[in-house]
Amino acid sequence: MMTDVVESSGSLARRDDRSGTGPNGAATARTGTDDSAAAERIVAIRERIDEIDRTIIELWQERAALSQEVGATRMASGGTRLVLSREREILERFRRELGADGTQLALLLLRAGRGPL
Repeated sequence: MMTDVVESSGSLARRDDRSGTGPNGAATARTGTDDSAAAERIVAIRERIDEIDRTIIELWQERAALSQEVGATRMASGGTRLVLSREREILERFRRELGADGTQLALLLLRAGRGPL
């Protein structure tokens, strides 16, 4: 037996869920709402989110590969492993556009391309 705490009209209520799907089936379990119109909208929005996530993953992988190629080309020509001024430029761009979370995202992107310092 599974007991969930769910929000209902601004208050918390307990729901015993022996089937794992809630009173209105799998849609309630997937979307968190009994309202069919809202559940339908949530499903549509999530489909778009999933599309965006797939694109982000593809772009992440492409960016990492290109960054690795830049580093390999630079090092093969006698250059340095990384260029700090370039990394600062990227960090600043992401911070300016996305705030503190942008800085964290940029750090992850840079690490994916060059590896850990």
